[in-house]
Order: sequence, then C-alpha cells, then structure tokens
Amino acid sequence: MEGLDETTQSINLARQYVTQGWYEEAESLFQSTLAISQKKLGPDHPTIAIILNNLADLYTSQGKYEQAEPLYQRALAIREKALGLEDPDTARSLNKLADLYASQGKYKQAERLYQRALAAYERVLGPDHPSTVIARKNYTDLLKKTKPKT
Repeated sequence: MEGLDETTQSINLARQYVTQGWYEEAESLFQSTLAISQKKLGPDHPTIAIILNNLADLYTSQGKYEQAEPLYQRALAIREKALGLEDPDTARSLNKLADLYASQGKYKQAERLYQRALAAYERVLGPDHPSTVIARKNYTDLLKKTKPKT
C-alpha cells in the first residue's frame, strides 16, 4: 500500500531525528504524519497507534508526561479494538503506559497494566520470549519498589 509506505518512511525519518536530538523536527513530523495518516487510514487504524506511541515516547523522553499519557492511552485503545486483548502489540502498549505510570509514581495503575501485559505475553509468546522476560522484569521491579520494607 502506497500510503503505508509513505507513513513508514515518515516514522523512520522522525525516529532518526530523535536519535540526532532534533526533537522539534521529530515532533513536527510525527504530528503531520499522524494527521495525514488519520485522514488516509482512519482514526482507529493500527498504524495510528504506532505513530501515537512514537510521539508519546518522544514526550516521555523529554519529561512531558502529561502530553504522553493520552497518546499512550489512545494507542492502547486502538490496539485493543483493532488487534484484540491478547495481541503482542496490545501488550506492548500496556507495558509502555505502565512504564509511564511507574515513572510518575502511579504504582497501582502501573501494576494492573504490567499484570495484563505479562499475562498476554505469556499466553501468546510463551514464558521465555524476550518480550515476556522484559514484561516480567518490569513487573518484578515495580513490586520490589513498592513492597513494604520489613
């Protein structure tokens, strides 16, 4: 599909901008790619979730958590609807939103999302898959952080 190829190229270019520290350029390109892609593909296409996650990652890396949170939430909602609750991409969105909540000290919210992500990864990919291992580590780290000291 021609539109998806152009979208992928724009996403990759914006990611390159991020690696070079050109954050304003990356943000602008992500936003314009999002607007164009929503018109071409519709607001609930899984590709929209990819763009939203990338933009949210950019905001998170800059400490702009208030801007990142609704983007991660929307990406998760799109993936749950389009791909299902057990899809690895849905689990990835759960994990990203949980990471954001954990970094903000919203541990109860993070814990529920980490549990869901881990359960989905284990069912779909198995207990030894790298994504499952990462999700388990994130969840375990959160539990260690929040466990009362005795």
